[in-house]
Amino acid sequence: MKIISRGKRRAERGQWKAVLYAFLFPLLLCACGETGTRFHLEGKFKNINQGEFYLCDLDNGTKDTISLRDGRFIYDKDMPDTAVMTLIFPNFSELPIIATPGSRVKIEGDVSHLKETEITGTEENELLTGFRLQTKEMMPPAVKQKAEEFILKHPGSPASLYLLRRYLIMSVDADYTHITKLCETMLKAKPNSIPLIQLNKRLKATRNLKSTGKLPKFKATDTNGKTVSDSLLRKKANVIMVWASWSFDSQQMLHQLNIWNKEHHDSISVISISMDADANEGRRTLEYDSIKWPNVCDGRMWDSPLVTALGISFIPENIVIDKNRNIIGRHLSAADLKDKVDKLLR
Repeated sequence: MKIISRGKRRAERGQWKAVLYAFLFPLLLCACGETGTRFHLEGKFKNINQGEFYLCDLDNGTKDTISLRDGRFIYDKDMPDTAVMTLIFPNFSELPIIATPGSRVKIEGDVSHLKETEITGTEENELLTGFRLQTKEMMPPAVKQKAEEFILKHPGSPASLYLLRRYLIMSVDADYTHITKLCETMLKAKPNSIPLIQLNKRLKATRNLKSTGKLPKFKATDTNGKTVSDSLLRKKANVIMVWASWSFDSQQMLHQLNIWNKEHHDSISVISISMDADANEGRRTLEYDSIKWPNVCDGRMWDSPLVTALGISFIPENIVIDKNRNIIGRHLSAADLKDKVDKLLR
């Protein structure tokens, strides 16, 4: 009989443990979200059992549908880079979420009080939750001021990028010179951020476009394969409308423009630009409203040559032009857009 010494048995057990740990340790890390590129999001909401809402990536123009069952949902996706995403509810309320590779984020809230929703799991999301809770009772000017204070305090945070867009760029009285300075401050803190580099480029283009007062010449192809250019904008009132299938505000403006266009077809010319990553995303909206004017969607989002040429940096966006290619207004509210169009028609 072969006798194995106790010391040898211990050595063999130690070797097997080492092999086992080497195999299991990476798996355990992945399961805990400490490595890899998977982003895991799970949520629980009160006062709702079933429903569907969208999770949108504004930088990449993507939209995923999330189904709610018994008030809960789970979303898991490969996320190679950090992204600022927006959860859009059926009533078009929204919650920002910072999606970081390898992170696990939890959402708990009540659909009747969405501003009080808790989003935890990463420092970035907890910072945004704190901002939302702090400003939930404030008026818009005060929220805008708090957003700027947050940006200056956390210039390198992805949360600051969301706040810059939501409360400063999308403001009707947006000050592009001041916003560009804030963006440059953020770039100093995070110089390799591609979304910030692209946004800074677009903001400078917007500022330059406003100063010239003339619509630049452009040429593109619409979703029907036809050539679209600035030469189509030669009527009394001309509007370029920038929209997306996941932006309720932009769709409302699109619908209103269609009504005006049908009433004054000989005097109004419209070109729309869809910022969806897929042209098919917005097709249903256009067909539902029987919109016949040219719609451009090349799927390149912020990298689109047309978007760059027009200095577009947010959604919704609109540019109003007279028959001589003079820009007489941009980034207008629905009421101001109607006022500008009415004046041109008169």
